[in-house]
Amino acid sequence: MSENDPFWRTKTLGEMTLAEWESLCDGCGRCCLVKLEEEPPDGTEPENPPIYFTDVGCRLLDGDTCRCKDYPNRQRLVPDCVRLTPEVVGEIGWLPPTCAYRLLDEGRDLYWWHPLVSGDPETVHQAGISIRGRVPDNEDEVPVEQLEDRIVSWPLAVPRRARRKRKAA
Repeated sequence: MSENDPFWRTKTLGEMTLAEWESLCDGCGRCCLVKLEEEPPDGTEPENPPIYFTDVGCRLLDGDTCRCKDYPNRQRLVPDCVRLTPEVVGEIGWLPPTCAYRLLDEGRDLYWWHPLVSGDPETVHQAGISIRGRVPDNEDEVPVEQLEDRIVSWPLAVPRRARRKRKAA
């Protein structure tokens, strides 16, 4: 490592400043999709229950910007909103495979399209990572009994164009 390496390559998640930590969010919005947890028929609680993503956003998710409409107050307004911390990142099994927090926790690097790497917040959208254009409704618009019909697999996938190294312009 050299002194010119970016902070995410030289620090652990726990060593980052609040500003560094917050800058890891790529603005994809995938973690703000409504998720369903499968309940076993026998009523037991499995250690790692299956989690299913839907194409329904949290009531605070802005589908155009892919950001929270009220980030400072999100936990008060949405009680089940999970606050990511260095201590819980590794315990959250539903973080998308492209999530910077997950990647760094697993000892991997950020993708080319991450705004910290590209220098452009639009590359997360250009790479097909964000929820932009894919989330027609928020949780207040979809009855709970219809959520099962809204299960999608794309939040757990890495689009082909996102995996490729970006060509120099």
